[in-house]
Amino acid sequence: MYNPASFAEDRLAVQHALIRAHPLATLIVAGSMELTADFVPFILYPDEGARGVLRAHVARANPLWRELEQGAECLLLFQGPQAYVSPGWYASKAETHKVVPTWNYTMVQVRGTARVTDDGAWLQRQMRDLTAGQEGAMARPWSLDDAPADFVAALTRAVVGIEIPIAHIAAKWKISQNRSAADRAGVADGLAERAPAMADLVRGLGGQ
Repeated sequence: MYNPASFAEDRLAVQHALIRAHPLATLIVAGSMELTADFVPFILYPDEGARGVLRAHVARANPLWRELEQGAECLLLFQGPQAYVSPGWYASKAETHKVVPTWNYTMVQVRGTARVTDDGAWLQRQMRDLTAGQEGAMARPWSLDDAPADFVAALTRAVVGIEIPIAHIAAKWKISQNRSAADRAGVADGLAERAPAMADLVRGLGGQ
């Protein structure tokens, strides 16, 4: 990944926060037959290993897990807030007109070697943890215990677990750090309604 120093986000806690907020990863695997990419929601266990451990499950019918079982290396992409940036928002446009459009985004890349498991206790823990993380803010949270036990048992047999200790992690926060304070203010105002999460990130640069 091309990652200039001005855009690099090296704080592990910030990287982990993006993964927790945006757990649906693009899981890329260079398998024995072809290069594949799948959307898979992961849950992060930050206190395990040097950089954390990611866990997920996929359908047993999905051939992905068989490639992982053979030791294929994984690349996971977690995408955070992103937005198009119009040059018309820059204060410097009126001064020089030497401005062009760009795209702001935040993302985390993770690399590691997966292991697979069909251990029932492991799978049910992963499903409970993943569900709790998403349901926690609901008025009436759903849990695995709300489903019939025989249904949950059948579901557990129909999936395979994936565990990826994080061997390498890198993050890129391209949020107008290379623009002047006046240009950043214009970008934040321009994004306020269409991409408020990105607008907040750009505004936050003023406190750095």
